[in-house]
Amino acid sequence: MSPEQRDGRTPPNVVERVVSRLLWPIWNGTDDRLRAPLRAVLPAVLSFLALAALQPAVRTRFTHPVRESVEAAGIGAVLVATVLGGAWVIDRRPVGEYGLSLDRRWWRSFAVGGAIATAINAGALAVAVSADWATVVGVAQGAGDLPFLPAMVLVFTYVALAAAWEEVVFRGAMLKNLAEGADGPVPRWAAVGMAVLTSSLVFAFLHGGKVDHPSQYGYYLLAGLVLSGAYVLTGDLALPVGFHVWYNFTQSAVFGLGHSQRTPELLAVDIVGPARWLGEEGAVYSVFVVVGGLLLLAYLRWRDGHLGIDERVTRWTPRERGEG
Repeated sequence: MSPEQRDGRTPPNVVERVVSRLLWPIWNGTDDRLRAPLRAVLPAVLSFLALAALQPAVRTRFTHPVRESVEAAGIGAVLVATVLGGAWVIDRRPVGEYGLSLDRRWWRSFAVGGAIATAINAGALAVAVSADWATVVGVAQGAGDLPFLPAMVLVFTYVALAAAWEEVVFRGAMLKNLAEGADGPVPRWAAVGMAVLTSSLVFAFLHGGKVDHPSQYGYYLLAGLVLSGAYVLTGDLALPVGFHVWYNFTQSAVFGLGHSQRTPELLAVDIVGPARWLGEEGAVYSVFVVVGGLLLLAYLRWRDGHLGIDERVTRWTPRERGEG
């Protein structure tokens, strides 16, 4: 008697067995969901296509300052769809397993990540000014048609939504699913290490529009490794989201160090230093990204008393048995 007969199940027929074998590369029959590589890339691909369709449509129909508000709302909608669709439909897991508990502890860690990001951008500005590579030439400039404070709020909203989307896609979905898929066939440390490196390389590659020379990818690779490290040591997106949001916002809108994105600036800065040192992917920023990573490690060591891979990075709770 076959196992299926002992369990009261009907043995699969020939067609079912053929279909099962054809689907095996993309479908995990045991977990009843897509294979890990597809779960890792689909949220990024689908949401990237949505954003690629959204931005030209908005920019051709609206003008400043309505354009930025509509575009921010669209990014917010894509972010929500990515979180819910990625977790519930693609991953079949509770949303919280991405690292989005959003409780008091989460927001406290978000604030710490933001404080560290702000501090290192202040340090980068201090180095640039002391080396005569940058000069502060004004305060509260560049708001355009809006009053300065509403313009800053709009920029923060836009930057925060975009950075949060990147963290959900590259850390919450991609890194986590790659680590889950490899955990078991290889030791956990190797699975997580592979996931960190792969997601960081993809993160760097997709910032290629800002890169003029291949060596400049190193800046984005470092940033990806720092953000990924914060995620795997906590199993939570609070620190990487907080760091990413406030790093982008303070670099451009607070300390005037941005190049690729012109925004209102609390400190208007004239940058005259050599590009290899103070370009957007220059050595000064790269060094301070590393400093930021070390400060994140120091905070986690102080908070938790140890540093180690959080088990939640490779955990999967089927949504049917978990919380939505």
